[in-house]
Amino acid sequence: MKVSDFRSDTVTKPSAAMRRAMAEAEVGDDVLDGDPTVRALEERVARMLGKEGAMFVPSGTMANQVALGVHTRPGDEIVIERNGHMVTWEAGAPGFVHGVQTMTLCAENGRLDPDEIKRMIRPKSVHCPRTALVCVEQTFMGSGHAAGGRVLPRENLEGVRAVAREAGIPVHMDGARLWNAVVASGIEARVFAGYADSVSVCLSKGLGAPVGSLVAGDAAFIERAKPIRKRLGGWMRQSGILAAAGLHALEHNLARLAEDHALARALAERLHGRKGLACPPQEVETNLVFVQVDHPGFDAPKLSAALKEHGVLVLPQTARALRFVTHLDVGPDDVERLARAVDRVL
Repeated sequence: MKVSDFRSDTVTKPSAAMRRAMAEAEVGDDVLDGDPTVRALEERVARMLGKEGAMFVPSGTMANQVALGVHTRPGDEIVIERNGHMVTWEAGAPGFVHGVQTMTLCAENGRLDPDEIKRMIRPKSVHCPRTALVCVEQTFMGSGHAAGGRVLPRENLEGVRAVAREAGIPVHMDGARLWNAVVASGIEARVFAGYADSVSVCLSKGLGAPVGSLVAGDAAFIERAKPIRKRLGGWMRQSGILAAAGLHALEHNLARLAEDHALARALAERLHGRKGLACPPQEVETNLVFVQVDHPGFDAPKLSAALKEHGVLVLPQTARALRFVTHLDVGPDDVERLARAVDRVL
């Protein structure tokens, strides 16, 4: 049975051209002498983000945690949306790795209220943790209770940055799907990244690379980040083989993200209004579709299991929400297969 895999945009397989680029990559020992292909990737991403430097790491979680290690010290506090990836999906790393606590705020579609941030900044007191960092997420994945993949608008990011700067607090942007925000909005990556002191971006979400993320910032940030990457075990050897996949992805797979966005809206159009399912197409901005399940015979996990029997893979995000993600390895035929499977199951 052919399988249509909508679980994540990380399930993609490298294309033949990407594999050739990896096989032919010039490499070196990145820990000892430097790897030329890694340097090329870091320099390219730094230019795209308008930052002085960028650092290649294995994963998006490590990229975020490197940034957290640079900006904070044990006992500090960070401000973040309560469903943000760094606080929800990184296995408690802020507390476990860095000894920091989180001040979580509720924000519709991930848009932190600058006035609320201002109220949450701790006073300078021996009795209080230091507010050390504000974290934003672009695009905002969400929790399953609302449409995911939302693009944070420039005016919101500008307001967050203004409040943080007034308080002397840096901003970190978890930009795992920043590329989707760029394509959906038409706004350059360097513009979005300009609202943050550090930015993480992913190459294996949407762009089709098998491994890799980067974290970017000014030169001082990168210098402070190097020992943190070392401590986390993220400094790799002949990693140019992986970096070559990232360079190929940026060259060939960035503009095509628009196809994923269109497919996500088509998916929502096919499912919205079916008995017990809701996913208004007008709320789909990028490649994430949260389908609310309110059916007498199914919750989200049961419906996910039933669809699997028909060759469709999808993740239950909550008890009442399924998360569908479109990517370069699914197309219109897969959406039709999904629609037929839903009809048969329901």
